[in-house]
Amino acid sequence: MECFTLFALAPEFTTAAIIDLAIFIGFIVAVVAVGIGMSRGSEGSESYFLAGRGLGWWLIGFSLIAANISTEQFVGMSGSSANYVGLAIASYEWMAAVTLIIVGFIFLPQFLKAGIYTIPEFLEKRYNRFSRTFMSLIMMITFVTVNTTAVIYSGAKVYSTFFDNQTYFGIPLDIVTFSWLIGILAATYVFFGGLKACAWADLLQGSALIFGGAIVLVFAINALGNADPKTIDDAVQTIAIQSGAEISETEVAQIKNNSSGCERFGVLNAHKLRMNLPWNDGVLPITALMLGLWIPNLYYWGLNQYIMQRTLGSRSLAEGQKGIVFAASMKLIIPFIVVFPGLIAFNLFSGDMRVSASAKENNGVVLETFESVKDDPDGQHLPPKKTVRHWFFGVKTDPDSHRKVFPFDADFAKIEQGKATEIVLYNAAVAQIKIDIVNNELLLEQNKQILAEIAKKNATLPKEDKIVVEKQLAGYDYDAAFPLLMSKLVPAGGFRGFMLAAMLGAVISSLASMLNAASTIFTMDIYKEYLHRNAGDKTLVFVGRFCVLLFTVTSCLIAPMLNRPELGGVFHFIQEFQGFISPGILAVFLFGFASKKAPAICGPTALILSPIIYALLKFFLLPDMAFLDRMAITFASVLVVLTVFRITMPRSTPYEPVSKTKIEMQTSRGALIGGILVLVFTAILYLYFWDYETPMFNGFLDSILTPFRK
Repeated sequence: MECFTLFALAPEFTTAAIIDLAIFIGFIVAVVAVGIGMSRGSEGSESYFLAGRGLGWWLIGFSLIAANISTEQFVGMSGSSANYVGLAIASYEWMAAVTLIIVGFIFLPQFLKAGIYTIPEFLEKRYNRFSRTFMSLIMMITFVTVNTTAVIYSGAKVYSTFFDNQTYFGIPLDIVTFSWLIGILAATYVFFGGLKACAWADLLQGSALIFGGAIVLVFAINALGNADPKTIDDAVQTIAIQSGAEISETEVAQIKNNSSGCERFGVLNAHKLRMNLPWNDGVLPITALMLGLWIPNLYYWGLNQYIMQRTLGSRSLAEGQKGIVFAASMKLIIPFIVVFPGLIAFNLFSGDMRVSASAKENNGVVLETFESVKDDPDGQHLPPKKTVRHWFFGVKTDPDSHRKVFPFDADFAKIEQGKATEIVLYNAAVAQIKIDIVNNELLLEQNKQILAEIAKKNATLPKEDKIVVEKQLAGYDYDAAFPLLMSKLVPAGGFRGFMLAAMLGAVISSLASMLNAASTIFTMDIYKEYLHRNAGDKTLVFVGRFCVLLFTVTSCLIAPMLNRPELGGVFHFIQEFQGFISPGILAVFLFGFASKKAPAICGPTALILSPIIYALLKFFLLPDMAFLDRMAITFASVLVVLTVFRITMPRSTPYEPVSKTKIEMQTSRGALIGGILVLVFTAILYLYFWDYETPMFNGFLDSILTPFRK
């Protein structure tokens, strides 16, 4: 995989490779050194966990961005934009800008006034101690087993791919090696400096990310402007295959002749430069944009300990608000340096993204399996059933002894039409469904219907007889978009080393923030509250540092396991897990802010009820619904229950927060003006990139009424 090689590590180094390697190592060393050096003296608990409540607005702003951005944006979001989703994926960033303004002027004053160390601590003040403890345990377990492991895994996956999982100088450059490298680097400066170390390291990493992303965008635009006519013709044909979008011959001729990169970008990507997708879209439907997406956004930016810890460490409310508004303004820029390059990557390198050309391992194993079973749909020649044991996943039936069916995506159906037809006929035979004619235009829909019937059959079969659904076959490896730009456009000899260091810094920054947050929650909400109430500052800092080490080792051990296909991919793993807890957490906080007579029972009820409702929707009632829509239903259901409690058993006296803070609580007028400007610019971006011609809700009412008509 030549396009993913990081440096030409060989017995003889080229001059460019040596420069890249020097910059790469130098940047990482500088980040760790600055983090440790600037946090000297962080020995008290407030100093270690909240940076002595002395962070300035510019440090808060950069730290928020650096803690947030990781390989998920550079690889996942860029890849989504290369797919049909296009600019619509930018809603995760632009809606975050709006969310940050809400957090700065509604959430933050409540938290700073209460003088809390952790977000769960607020629930004890508002509801009861059980609510605080329950949320603390949920968040700590989530950080250690989900968030930190996912960040480590995704970063290790990117860099092990860059190095093609080869061995150099006796060291295997695989997921396990990079997991430990990332974990150790992050834990080093968090261990010594706590939140202050994170914030100062984030200053370097956040600015490097913005600058590095801008470099890639410039190179991409220039490359598109210098592309030869054949590349433009190939891009037009690929667009027609992928999205069915047609570009007129006049426009094609126009952009071939002396057109700039920006002009070509506008014509080739016009069909993707829109923020709204239909209601039945599986990734980001308009219903999720209006309702569901607000839930993870508000939870993440307003109630997530590793994000909010920066603002809890601000020297005043005004500084915290200015830092949040600064971060919100940078959020408006992120899509231009992450999403736009993904669009250009597909224009230039769609041929390299074809799975048959660039990432054969994505489909290779699955297609080999299909070839071995396609003549045996009844499973007459399967190996004898047996079970395998694993220390983490328990006893499992050997998947080789099961009948198998094969899903594929829309791109595969269009690119590999012949193979897709074979798969549809085979899957139908497994499901015992007779198909007389396979319609090439409806291959994907036919296969989905067959798989739906198989899912119904599986529900009635014992575990050892269930039909296994293999990994989905893909037409394009969209996650290769940003790495392709890096390898093909960013020149060696400095730029490439800097950019790859910035990407690794993004992973380390996010991980360090999570480790610091998890150690803070355990130390202040569990250890101090239940194990040693009179613990002094030195003891608390010692426990916090011990937790950093323990959580790092745990996460590094678990992270490589996320490569297992039964988990459905790392991003699916994160999103689904957050869906169980975030609606209830957001509901209980918002309800507590809005209603001063909400009783104490609302706290534990919301936290316990949310995963139950989401599980019912996911596994029984609406398994095919987009997860964001399931979150919206869960959130609304929890609010209904809390409202019933508020009406039937209100508090006898309204809740009044007791201020324990010593910091200045004056709202920043400058931040308020800046926040309004961010909201205005966000609205302008949505209005400009909104698709006013395509109906968003066609068939929506019919889909609701159909079950009743039957």
